[in-house]
Amino acid sequence: MPMLKKMRTGRKRKLGLTALLTGLVTLVVVLTSTILLVASYQSKKESLIETTLHLNYSNASRMSQTVDSLFRSMQASLKYSANEFSDVEAMQANEIDDNLELMRNSSNYFNSIALINADGLILNTAPESVGMAGQYISSKKGKEALQKQLPYLSKAATVPGTGRLILFMSEPVFNPEGLYLGVVGGTLYLHENNVLNMIIGNSAIDDSGSYYFIVGSDGHLLFHPDKARIGEDISSNPVVQRLLRGYSGQQQVFTIKGVPMLAGYASVPTNGWGVVVVSPTHIIQEQLLSHLKKVLWYTAIPFFCLFFGVIILARRLARPFVYLADLVNKLGKEKVELSEIKPHWNREADLLNRAVLLALRDVQSEKDQLTQEAMTDILTGLMNRRKLEQKMKEWIEEKIPFSLITMDVDKFKFVNDTYGHLAGDEVLKQVAGIITASVRPDDICSRYGGEEFIILLSRTRAVDAYIVAERIRQTLEKSDVPTAMRVTVSQGIAHFPSHAKSREELLHRADRALYSAKHQGRNKTIIAD
Repeated sequence: MPMLKKMRTGRKRKLGLTALLTGLVTLVVVLTSTILLVASYQSKKESLIETTLHLNYSNASRMSQTVDSLFRSMQASLKYSANEFSDVEAMQANEIDDNLELMRNSSNYFNSIALINADGLILNTAPESVGMAGQYISSKKGKEALQKQLPYLSKAATVPGTGRLILFMSEPVFNPEGLYLGVVGGTLYLHENNVLNMIIGNSAIDDSGSYYFIVGSDGHLLFHPDKARIGEDISSNPVVQRLLRGYSGQQQVFTIKGVPMLAGYASVPTNGWGVVVVSPTHIIQEQLLSHLKKVLWYTAIPFFCLFFGVIILARRLARPFVYLADLVNKLGKEKVELSEIKPHWNREADLLNRAVLLALRDVQSEKDQLTQEAMTDILTGLMNRRKLEQKMKEWIEEKIPFSLITMDVDKFKFVNDTYGHLAGDEVLKQVAGIITASVRPDDICSRYGGEEFIILLSRTRAVDAYIVAERIRQTLEKSDVPTAMRVTVSQGIAHFPSHAKSREELLHRADRALYSAKHQGRNKTIIAD
């Protein structure tokens, strides 16, 4: 029982040819689509990264050029003012103030401008609200600018007391005889509005999340969208380290907080600063997801069309094989009707279909012939005993009323002994021929064994069967046979269901009637009591 259950389970799990073909082709399509999607994803990812890096580098280069041009202009403006103040000793205080104020307002380069003599005394400032006029410079940066007597740009420094981060730029002032008189200098407050903030700030923030930041030559932030970070030391950043060495380029980096970024960077030649443009990598992922969604959307309809096309094609391709498999499976279990051989569009299926159907026709023909031979008496051509009993069983189960005639050739042993078995066979053939000619086409005629015959007359009463039996007996009695003696038969008749309701009992009642006919002198027909 467990083995039988296992076999049944195994049968249930068997896969049909249509499902197999559909599954295989679908698997190929899905795997191919997956490979193409992965390849497209990787290619698009590399392309987006390369494009973003190149774009960031271009933006950083453009911004570095802008900053470089700005500082050249600022230095040129200071140089022009230094030339204007070459005769400062002959100028009035209000004239100096007017020149400084004009310079500050016309260019808007600096938050404040000051004229400082060679001793470090601040002569005048613009605006006056700075309140430094008449004081001596105490800052290290200012003293360094006076000592160098050259164009000067300081590093970002915090003003004591105010906490403001400033840059100081100066130009030396000489009189017409070349005597050093001092410097004219301007300050930039990095946290406040000025031309530098205006230029960088207008381009710093990108809708995609990209942004600029600028570092000084010492690695401190001079500009950042988050103003709270201005002045922060980020010299440990690998990009900043390359900038401090004067390199420009592009690369993937991580921020100090570990956030992956795509950076493009460029140095500013005039002051050693560096401009960096960064983009978070999550914007690449968002663009990739958008790209994949578009690809899936565009390929969904063709995929489903292909999928249903594959199913239809698989069914059409598998149909002849499925038909042949079912046909072969039914062979030997039930009556199989072989269809007409129809051409198939697939060459292999067409050849196999033709070959199998032709073979099955031959098998069916041989089977029918063997079945006929198994159910037929070879000598007389009548049904044999097996077929007769099968028919009786069917009619009794279906409750079809019928009459049964048992017939025995009288003195047949004497015929065989006297005239030989060949003559006896001819007598049996003649009896069979007369029986067949005397009944209806749908009646059953059978050689039951030896010289005994049985006839089944469907839906026939015993009295009507008696008439048929007498016709056969009289015809046979008058017929010419290959013997000198006359051939006669004794017959017994029984009816279903009036005489008996089972096959054995019916045969028994007919045999008793037959024996009664024998005992009464042979060549008689008797109906069972």
